Amino acid sequence: MAQAYMTETGSDGSEPERPGSRFRRLLDGWRGDPGIWKRGLVTAGAAGLIALVMLFHAQIPNNVGNLGSLTETFLPWLGVFIPVLLVVAVVRKSATALIALLLPVIIWLNSFGGLISDKSGAGGDLTVATHNVNADNADPTGTAQDVAASGADVIALEELTADAVPTYEQALSQQYKYHAVEGTVGLWSKYPLSGTKPVDIKLGWVRAMRTTVETPKGGVAVYVAHLPSVRVKLDAGFTANQRDDSADALGEAIADEGLGKVILLGDLNGTMNDRALNAVTSQMRSTQGAAGDGFGFTWPASFPMARIDQIMVKGVEPVSSWTLPETSSDHLPIAARVDLSS
Repeated sequence: MAQAYMTETGSDGSEPERPGSRFRRLLDGWRGDPGIWKRGLVTAGAAGLIALVMLFHAQIPNNVGNLGSLTETFLPWLGVFIPVLLVVAVVRKSATALIALLLPVIIWLNSFGGLISDKSGAGGDLTVATHNVNADNADPTGTAQDVAASGADVIALEELTADAVPTYEQALSQQYKYHAVEGTVGLWSKYPLSGTKPVDIKLGWVRAMRTTVETPKGGVAVYVAHLPSVRVKLDAGFTANQRDDSADALGEAIADEGLGKVILLGDLNGTMNDRALNAVTSQMRSTQGAAGDGFGFTWPASFPMARIDQIMVKGVEPVSSWTLPETSSDHLPIAARVDLSS
């Protein structure tokens, strides 16, 4: 009598591939191949170069086209090249390149890994927001309302034009009883303001101001600043000398501040990595770095590549920090919540 036997097979009649078998086959293909140490030397060199730039970026000179500041502005983006080099190393079957890639990976994670996680917390006493509204903004009313929708107690606006100021005043008047405008920057607040004055940042016209916000937890010195723009030119490199001088002047003003609790809001046209802002960044904390979620890039709004808009504090504890939805400006607005009890 004929007997039927049944066996379990895959759809092609063969035994299903076990997990990890592909990886083992890949390793088997590399074993006994002396070329894995000779191939990929260029890839390994590129990995080493990226590591050196990230590790010694502070030594890149600024006296030639401000190359150091330009590098520091986009420093986190060097990490984009790491997975590209990884693919090349795997395709080339280069153990040398794979080992070399460990160095930039470790340096990048040490420098920027903390920005990937969400460090925001709960609580806080004061919510602040800042936005470069763009002088050519076609919808100032909508922009003002979008920023106010964040629920901020204090809003700083930069790049205000004389013609647009009345529009922003009207759009924010119902939610913000107090406001002050100095030159092209302004502050709207739910709490009273006092001691408002322009801050000289060596430009010849007013693009910075200082005021005291009288919160229920006491007075807080709030600075609003719009540092000069920088340009990347083929013949001149990263032109930022005027921005750098203004940053030094702003840093001096904040260092001389009499109040212990200080908040800086504005468009600094530079990132926290940019050495040219040391006069400010050395004495203040970034709310995004301390209590944000991600890098918080703000410019350009269509494809943010750098965080040049900043909320920084001294004598105040950051609780949370975030980027607000896009408006009609070329910058993204940002907000933060801080604890004034510390």
